[in-house]
Amino acid sequence: MTATSTVAATIRGGCDRFELPCPEMSPATAGPRADRQRADKSRPASHDPDGFAVALSALSANTRRAYEHDAREFVQWCERGGCPDASALDHRVLRRYLAYLQTRGFSRSSTARKAASVRAYLRHLRRRGVLGRDVAAAVQAPKGVRRLPRMPRRKEAAALLDDLVAATETDDPRARRDLAIVELLYGAGLRVSECCGLDVGDVDLRRRTVTVLGKGAKVRRLPLGEPARDAVAGYLRSGRGALPAAPQPSAGAADALFLNARGRRMTPRDVRRVLERHPLADGRSLHPHALRHAYATHLLEGGADLRAVQELLGHADVGTTQIYTHVTRELMRAVYERTHPRA
Repeated sequence: MTATSTVAATIRGGCDRFELPCPEMSPATAGPRADRQRADKSRPASHDPDGFAVALSALSANTRRAYEHDAREFVQWCERGGCPDASALDHRVLRRYLAYLQTRGFSRSSTARKAASVRAYLRHLRRRGVLGRDVAAAVQAPKGVRRLPRMPRRKEAAALLDDLVAATETDDPRARRDLAIVELLYGAGLRVSECCGLDVGDVDLRRRTVTVLGKGAKVRRLPLGEPARDAVAGYLRSGRGALPAAPQPSAGAADALFLNARGRRMTPRDVRRVLERHPLADGRSLHPHALRHAYATHLLEGGADLRAVQELLGHADVGTTQIYTHVTRELMRAVYERTHPRA
């Protein structure tokens, strides 16, 4: 065979049958380096929950905590005997883990969330090169039950706000703060974490807007109605400065829009206490998120476009917003059955 025919045969891929040596058989690849590579392949790959936690930095604090907690639970289960070698994870291991979760009595929604966390962790392992394929794609976790959210009716929301307005006549700075918080939760549809995370500079009273840092570090600018604008202005004018200052201010408290009784940034628990102090007429205390539900539902009932509501709420997927259309359909059905002679 000539040199030309040998090279041509090699290019066609026949290196194991012709004169040029194959790369894996080359002396350059033999010796200690090859031994180390073989040893690395034979050594079990370790799990990486710490690296996964670092990779979640762009998510909201609550999502980050939930995903990290669920991933560490999965890793602990693996290291107890489920699959200590991370590179050996496959769909069979994941099905065993889902079956294990069901034996522990978790609800369908909790199991679905934990499965989503594990899938995110497996994608992290794949990006690191520990897994060569997407082993989580074939696993179908049970879908969580999508309950229709409980929320105040229009009259109930109006009565709650009237009660808060009446409380401000005592010149109590906390009353002005509470009114501003509820006006933003209901009047702008903020998540409670977004409301607590607001700084003074995030509110533009002249333009009647509020700039919010939402889930996934996404920023959105929302319009404020006159009642919300007036409530925030009144709080800044004669409420925030009258609240007690913290003896040792925490980081960011100086810029925080809403301060608690200790002079620190308000927490979601502080906001829940605000609503507990102002129950509805039937004695129910609202959860802060119920006001966000009411904001979306009342917009849709008033004829707002679904896509516009999605943008206002900061939902990445319009499917998340569509749950509120079910609420308005329930209302339409009730109106129809109550008023139509042929219902």
